[in-house]
Amino acid sequence: MNVLVFHIGPERYALPLAAVLRVLPAARLKALPGAPDYVAGLLDLHGEPVPVIDLSRLGGSPAETVRYDTRILLVDLPAAGATRRLGLQAERVTGVEALLEAPLDPGVLAAPWLGAVARGAAGGMLQLIEPARLLAPEVAALLFGSEGAAA
Repeated sequence: MNVLVFHIGPERYALPLAAVLRVLPAARLKALPGAPDYVAGLLDLHGEPVPVIDLSRLGGSPAETVRYDTRILLVDLPAAGATRRLGLQAERVTGVEALLEAPLDPGVLAAPWLGAVARGAAGGMLQLIEPARLLAPEVAALLFGSEGAAA
């Protein structure tokens, strides 16, 4: 499986490449007062408002300043029978890498959005992110309206 690799603090994480619709440069976001601190804001994507989650803040690291290798990764999420677009702000995006072995599921209950762990082709371990499990139902409802709550 090929994955898109990025960092949260010093650790390497990855999204399955098949889950990534587009990779965009960092952009100015509209703040969403009252949203959890890991919600970076709204992206204006050709007139469509797309909520953006800061993966560093979600992972418990302080948000770094936007760097040349900060990207917004667009993914689709299933939510209440519909597909919703979500942006994931990722720091230090390093590129595409192949997994060398079958992923091992570590079972992180406190962070359901964390998926399996596997060794990447560039060396070192990669923790996979599960896009469909990123948002708690109440956060999905806040970002997408009451119809947006995860099913």
